[in-house]
Amino acid sequence: MESGSLVADVAILVLAGFVGFAVISKVPNTLHTPLMSGTNAIHGIVLLGGLTVLGELKDPSVLDSVILVIAIAFGMINVIGGFLVTDRMLGMFKSRPAEKKADD
Repeated sequence: MESGSLVADVAILVLAGFVGFAVISKVPNTLHTPLMSGTNAIHGIVLLGGLTVLGELKDPSVLDSVILVIAIAFGMINVIGGFLVTDRMLGMFKSRPAEKKADD
Protein backbone atom coordinates (compact mmCIF):
# COMPACT_ATOMS: atom_id res chain seq x y z
CA MET A 1 0.00 0.00 0.00
CA GLU A 2 1.32 3.38 -0.91
CA SER A 3 1.48 6.17 1.63
CA GLY A 4 -0.55 8.40 -0.71
CA SER A 5 -3.32 5.83 -0.71
CA LEU A 6 -3.25 5.68 3.09
CA VAL A 7 -3.47 9.48 3.34
CA ALA A 8 -6.40 9.51 0.91
CA ASP A 9 -8.17 6.76 2.89
CA VAL A 10 -7.68 8.62 6.18
CA ALA A 11 -8.90 11.87 4.59
CA ILE A 12 -12.05 10.12 3.34
CA LEU A 13 -12.63 8.62 6.80
CA VAL A 14 -12.30 12.02 8.49
CA LEU A 15 -14.54 13.74 5.94
CA ALA A 16 -17.15 10.98 6.29
CA GLY A 17 -17.10 11.53 10.06
CA PHE A 18 -17.70 15.26 9.64
CA VAL A 19 -20.50 14.71 7.11
CA GLY A 20 -22.12 12.10 9.37
CA PHE A 21 -21.97 14.44 12.35
CA ALA A 22 -23.43 17.30 10.30
CA VAL A 23 -26.29 15.15 9.03
CA ILE A 24 -27.14 13.61 12.41
CA SER A 25 -27.00 16.96 14.22
CA LYS A 26 -29.73 18.29 11.87
CA VAL A 27 -32.13 15.44 12.69
CA PRO A 28 -34.94 16.43 15.08
CA ASN A 29 -34.97 14.70 18.47
CA THR A 30 -38.19 12.85 17.66
CA LEU A 31 -36.46 11.02 14.80
CA HIS A 32 -33.26 9.91 16.53
CA THR A 33 -34.59 6.55 17.77
CA PRO A 34 -36.27 5.55 14.48
CA LEU A 35 -33.08 6.57 12.67
CA MET A 36 -31.08 4.35 14.99
CA SER A 37 -33.51 1.50 14.36
CA GLY A 38 -32.90 1.82 10.65
CA THR A 39 -29.16 1.71 11.08
CA ASN A 40 -29.38 -1.65 12.85
CA ALA A 41 -29.80 -3.28 9.44
CA ILE A 42 -26.63 -1.57 8.23
CA HIS A 43 -24.72 -2.74 11.29
CA GLY A 44 -25.98 -6.27 10.65
CA ILE A 45 -24.47 -6.10 7.17
CA VAL A 46 -21.22 -4.82 8.68
CA LEU A 47 -21.19 -7.79 11.06
CA LEU A 48 -21.73 -10.24 8.22
CA GLY A 49 -18.94 -8.57 6.25
CA GLY A 50 -16.56 -8.79 9.19
CA LEU A 51 -17.37 -12.46 9.74
CA THR A 52 -16.94 -13.17 6.03
CA VAL A 53 -13.56 -11.42 5.91
CA LEU A 54 -12.43 -13.20 9.07
CA GLY A 55 -13.47 -16.56 7.64
CA GLU A 56 -11.88 -16.05 4.22
CA LEU A 57 -8.48 -14.70 5.30
CA LYS A 58 -5.71 -17.10 4.41
CA ASP A 59 -3.09 -17.21 7.14
CA PRO A 60 -4.12 -13.99 8.92
CA SER A 61 -1.70 -12.25 11.23
CA VAL A 62 -2.56 -11.95 14.90
CA LEU A 63 -3.11 -8.20 14.47
CA ASP A 64 -5.58 -8.75 11.62
CA SER A 65 -7.52 -11.29 13.66
CA VAL A 66 -7.61 -9.10 16.76
CA ILE A 67 -8.79 -6.03 14.82
CA LEU A 68 -11.53 -8.03 13.09
CA VAL A 69 -12.72 -9.60 16.34
CA ILE A 70 -12.82 -6.18 18.04
CA ALA A 71 -14.75 -4.71 15.08
CA ILE A 72 -17.23 -7.59 15.16
CA ALA A 73 -17.68 -7.24 18.95
CA PHE A 74 -18.30 -3.47 18.73
CA GLY A 75 -20.72 -4.00 15.85
CA MET A 76 -22.62 -6.64 17.82
CA ILE A 77 -22.84 -4.38 20.87
CA ASN A 78 -24.22 -1.62 18.63
CA VAL A 79 -26.83 -3.91 17.06
CA ILE A 80 -28.01 -5.36 20.37
CA GLY A 81 -28.12 -1.93 22.04
CA GLY A 82 -30.06 -0.51 19.11
CA PHE A 83 -32.66 -3.26 19.29
CA LEU A 84 -33.02 -2.86 23.06
CA VAL A 85 -33.56 0.89 22.74
CA THR A 86 -36.03 0.34 19.89
CA ASP A 87 -37.96 -2.20 21.95
CA ARG A 88 -38.08 0.21 24.87
CA MET A 89 -39.29 3.00 22.58
CA LEU A 90 -42.02 0.83 21.10
CA GLY A 91 -43.05 -0.19 24.63
CA MET A 92 -43.89 3.45 25.35
CA PHE A 93 -46.64 3.30 22.74
CA LYS A 94 -48.34 0.17 24.09
CA SER A 95 -51.48 0.78 26.08
CA ARG A 96 -51.34 -0.22 29.72
CA PRO A 97 -54.11 -2.42 31.11
CA ALA A 98 -56.67 -0.43 33.07
CA GLU A 99 -56.54 -0.92 36.80
CA LYS A 100 -59.59 -2.56 38.34
CA LYS A 101 -61.43 -0.39 40.86
CA ALA A 102 -62.52 -2.07 44.07
CA ASP A 103 -66.25 -1.64 44.68
CA ASP A 104 -66.90 -1.42 48.42
